[in-house]
Amino acid sequence: MPISSPLKVRSLLSAYAAKRLTPTEVVASALARIAEIDRPEVWILRVPAADLEARAHALEALYEAQGSAVFERMPLFGVPFAVKDNIDVAGLPTTAACEPFSYTPDTSAFAVQRLIDAGAILIGKTNLDQFATGLVGTRSPYGAVRNTEFPERVSGGSSSGSAVAVAAGCVAFSLGTDTAGSGRVPAGFNGLVGLKPSLGLVSKRGVVPACRSLDTISVFAHDVNDAWCVFNEIACFDPLDGYSRKVPGLGLLRGAPRIGVPDHLEFYGDAAANQAFSAALDTLSTHLHLAPTPIDFQPLKQVSALLYDGPWVAERRAALGSFFETRHEAVHPVVATVIGKADRYSAADAFNGQYALADLKRHAEQLFETIDILIVPTTPTHPLITDVQANPVELNSQLGYYTNFVNLLDLCALAVPCQRRHDGLPAGVTLIAPLGADRRLAELGARIQGLFATEAADVAGTVTEKKPAAAANTIAPLPFQEPTVALAVVGAHLRGQPLNWQLQEASARFVTATQTATGYTLYALANTQPPKPGLVRVTDQQGAPIAVEVWDMPLRSFGKFVADVPAPLGIGSVQLANGLTVKGFICEPSAVSNGSGALDITSFGGWLAYLDSLNVN
Repeated sequence: MPISSPLKVRSLLSAYAAKRLTPTEVVASALARIAEIDRPEVWILRVPAADLEARAHALEALYEAQGSAVFERMPLFGVPFAVKDNIDVAGLPTTAACEPFSYTPDTSAFAVQRLIDAGAILIGKTNLDQFATGLVGTRSPYGAVRNTEFPERVSGGSSSGSAVAVAAGCVAFSLGTDTAGSGRVPAGFNGLVGLKPSLGLVSKRGVVPACRSLDTISVFAHDVNDAWCVFNEIACFDPLDGYSRKVPGLGLLRGAPRIGVPDHLEFYGDAAANQAFSAALDTLSTHLHLAPTPIDFQPLKQVSALLYDGPWVAERRAALGSFFETRHEAVHPVVATVIGKADRYSAADAFNGQYALADLKRHAEQLFETIDILIVPTTPTHPLITDVQANPVELNSQLGYYTNFVNLLDLCALAVPCQRRHDGLPAGVTLIAPLGADRRLAELGARIQGLFATEAADVAGTVTEKKPAAAANTIAPLPFQEPTVALAVVGAHLRGQPLNWQLQEASARFVTATQTATGYTLYALANTQPPKPGLVRVTDQQGAPIAVEVWDMPLRSFGKFVADVPAPLGIGSVQLANGLTVKGFICEPSAVSNGSGALDITSFGGWLAYLDSLNVN
């Protein structure tokens, strides 16, 4: 069957499950698209076609043998992707856009191997600003990577090829890296989602470092849910990476988040960028009822200055070791100028920089006590390639105005496409929040993207009429990497019920809908708001199975959750139909005794069935 462009993760998985597509057809489509767009500067290395076909046939054989079960084992079955060429793939050279630096690793980067194990198909390795030093995509001996739709404009960097490979429909997603904005700026310039995780959530083992203490692998995709599907596979603790960590995930917020915006917005005279950001904020205010609060942006600018005008530039020099000196002629001239600034700084400067950053981090902590999420323009302007080549350092620095401080402050971020500029160029916003708030950003980002999902521009730059988009899908929590407790809920905490938000706030994850063992009765309690049932343990002869949902909750959240449960309810032990005993809601017998006003609703088999009976008429 014909494959529509662009390729998308969940669309491909649905087509595979319905047997409308095969991996062989998708590989052929990806290769045809690469040939069609004829953009050799996007790629540094491509996997040979014969190897891709062999991989596709192997996946098809697994599908034939295992049926639909293959999708549980391989959640990214048959999805084509690309990786930035500072990320290792076993048997393929890693160049970091510097051929004399290249080496061929025996093992793939931890994240890449997880994607391959999840069934994804690697198409190739993409171009970048050399040694991941730049935000423009022009600093590579393999050529300047042009913007997907506007080839006279920069694509953004340093993950330039990774962004264009997705935006041009060659792959469904790609991996980049992000130190100062390299996973966000190219997303903004190419109409993509750029997911920059909390540091440590994704292993950087097998990545050529720019600033190892600040780097992270990032994800490019067409929509937030696709990016989250990929992130779900690579967000895994790696004990062999000294910077990997088990980051406790923050739960979703109840109601609208408190939003901050910079008190002074800088667009370097780009009126179209200014107008697009204002229009996006107006849309969010109207449709999502978000009310932005101006915040003092000056301390965040001070953090940004530390990255390239402070001792952290020496970390880039350290990453290259002796290569910078022994093969200096192989380093791109602009990259050499940037990294060469390391000679200005001493060990004392490095410590003084850490002290300054510690004070500025305290400001950021106080800032995020007053807001939940900071919204900024992804980029302040979108320069021409010729202008960047004429003024490479200053224009590059402008692009980091809203990005450079994020990793230094240990924040997470998500770039989301929004309303285009009136000249037709892509534009978007970036959501920024504290460590562990990745899911909060994805949930809001999916809602924001939904508002602009039907917006498009023709070749003349005319924006078509926007239409309401479907509500964003729920963003599930990442797989737990911490102790959890199984909790059975029976009433107002069920999915769709008024107190389910308490589970979401506690970072709980839905596991299954099931029943209790037979020895339970269920009552509709009197005088409770919102209405609640009471589950009471009786003998097997007196009771019946009652419908419940089992949720997995982080142990760190369980104590507060229990403390908030009001009498006559409590948390005890509940036996499930499969014989397992889990924690769950129970009720004091006095609340269901004669004269209590409680109504025995055991015969309905569950709270939702009882509520449905009330709405029959």
